[in-house]
Amino acid sequence: MMVSSPGYTGVPRKGHLVFDACFESGNLGRVDYISEFEFDLFIRPDTCNPRFRVWFNFTVENIRETQRVIFNVVNFSKTKSLYRDGMSPVVKSTSRPKWYRLPAKNVYYYRCPDHRRNYVMSFAFCFDREDDVYQFAYCYPYTYSRLQHYLASLERRNLPYLQRELLGLSVQQRRLDLLTITNSGNPEREKKLVFLTARVHPGESPASFICQGVIDFLVSQHPVAEILRDHVIFKIVPMLNPDGVYLGNYRCSLMGFDLNRHWQDPSPWAHPTLHAVKQLIVQMNQDPVTPRSSQLPPICWSTLPTETKMDNALQHNLIVQN
Repeated sequence: MMVSSPGYTGVPRKGHLVFDACFESGNLGRVDYISEFEFDLFIRPDTCNPRFRVWFNFTVENIRETQRVIFNVVNFSKTKSLYRDGMSPVVKSTSRPKWYRLPAKNVYYYRCPDHRRNYVMSFAFCFDREDDVYQFAYCYPYTYSRLQHYLASLERRNLPYLQRELLGLSVQQRRLDLLTITNSGNPEREKKLVFLTARVHPGESPASFICQGVIDFLVSQHPVAEILRDHVIFKIVPMLNPDGVYLGNYRCSLMGFDLNRHWQDPSPWAHPTLHAVKQLIVQMNQDPVTPRSSQLPPICWSTLPTETKMDNALQHNLIVQN
């Protein structure tokens, strides 16, 4: 969408910004022109669920060199945000394809009287290359396609201790992948079992980077990784909500469900990825060959470590146990 001053009907000029979010994991619902230097941005709510408006990911082009702007993201649904604690959006451009965070001094998160005292995140930015397309995001994106490319590259390595299988399909027929990582030497009954999942909430993209790091380590030749593969069976589901990730949602699936609230009784048609994972866990629990117990206490961690005091306590537990 091109945004220019009200009443302008001529040919678009440099500096009439063109916004786009029609790409994988993109999200931008509306842009309001405030002035040549200021724009109000509205996040598109999660599909079929207007409660959640947090994730944004959009591009800007047709800029003028040295053009300075202020973008106000005006319809956040959360009052608590890491933007209040120093986090800042990320940006990249066609000539600088590596993501980097905006300087924290240019980012402001505050209650705005002009927007019903809702929380607004404003950031200032100066465009410096006219031919570049700039992309801004809530946090470092990790898309469904990126995961598929990564898993395909793992498969091509033909590692004897790695197995990839299709556990199921999402509502929109995207893959629910399951990785099994273990050495074939010791009997399975003598091994411990660890089950990891990630991205039940699409907007929590750091979870995917953590999960990829875990997988990279477990399939490596590091001595600790080899010992772990000898004594542990790792079952990993890297992306529990592929539709939500693809659509640019923050918390929900295609049908507007917060999947993390439906583990008790997942529906095979409304929550097929959860249903498939739970069926697998139940099946493994009933299988006499599957390892039954572990001497280690359960370990949990949060992908957003400063979110709550409980998360901090869990992280502390993880550090102590390791």
